[in-house]
Amino acid sequence: MAEKRRPRFAVGDTKISAGWRKTFEIPVTKLPTGSSLSMPITVVNGIDPGPVIWLSGAIHGDELNGVEIVQQLLKAVSARTLSGTIIAVPVVNVLGFINQTRTLPDGRDLNRSFPGSARGSLASQVARLFMSTVVERCQYGIDFHTATSHRVNVPQIRAAIDDAETRELALAFGAEVTLDARVRDGSLREAAAKKGRKVLLFEGGESQRFERGVISAGVVGTLRVLGALGMLPAEEVPPPDTTFVSRKSTWVRARRAGVLRLDVRAGDDVEKGDVLGTIGPVGTGKASRIKATTTGRVIGMSLNPLIAQGGAIAHIAEPEPIAP
Repeated sequence: MAEKRRPRFAVGDTKISAGWRKTFEIPVTKLPTGSSLSMPITVVNGIDPGPVIWLSGAIHGDELNGVEIVQQLLKAVSARTLSGTIIAVPVVNVLGFINQTRTLPDGRDLNRSFPGSARGSLASQVARLFMSTVVERCQYGIDFHTATSHRVNVPQIRAAIDDAETRELALAFGAEVTLDARVRDGSLREAAAKKGRKVLLFEGGESQRFERGVISAGVVGTLRVLGALGMLPAEEVPPPDTTFVSRKSTWVRARRAGVLRLDVRAGDDVEKGDVLGTIGPVGTGKASRIKATTTGRVIGMSLNPLIAQGGAIAHIAEPEPIAP
């Protein structure tokens, strides 16, 4: 008796046979010229059954490391050895990506527009399209981000680590830092979690950059997650790595405006009271010391030496307390 093949996997009107991959586009909107704008999607449908996971980049159009992470990940996996299905969307915010902006042309933040609406703003319509076309077909998701403009983040996973399965996947990823982070109103992670999806949010590097180390961390970590889900054979899964787990993080902020001179780098460990750098007005030579407000690891920081009063300087994650 012939072995029964897995059924084809459908995304919209496109169907992908088991053991194959297909790249296609989902229409998003029309430009003023009448030209169509579409969202590129690649589906890798494994030859064997397994979970369905999405990988998404550039929800903020200027955050480019995730675009390359998804592209490189697609080169690293084969439908012939994959169990389950990957839905890869390297660029979700296509308009922002083309314009090299974080937001859509109307200034709306796509990651504050979920779950979206078919009759709302363009951001809301794109959010609804992504939810209905991608998220609702999956059980798991990894969403790739970078720091916002003029900031940098160390490679980190942000997730709801009180959920046992989500914590297991976050630890399997093995990013430099794993942070228990609350969801933001209107975010993809919030909307997906309300539908029961397990989501990891990866943050790493700067906007408008391809950074080799960050991209490598994203690809390797994702392969580990696919291995933890049983989607890859053991020989295709990178070895595990340790991660700094944190349940609480704090931004050190400027008490005055001025020129910032930092003596620490992203990834450094600091003690409460350590001097992080100085800040002072131009030309006076008078500068105030900036001190760490807690003990932990610097997981993000400002790259702009001009700081306004109250401006964010350094993001410090405290180590997770050791259980008694």
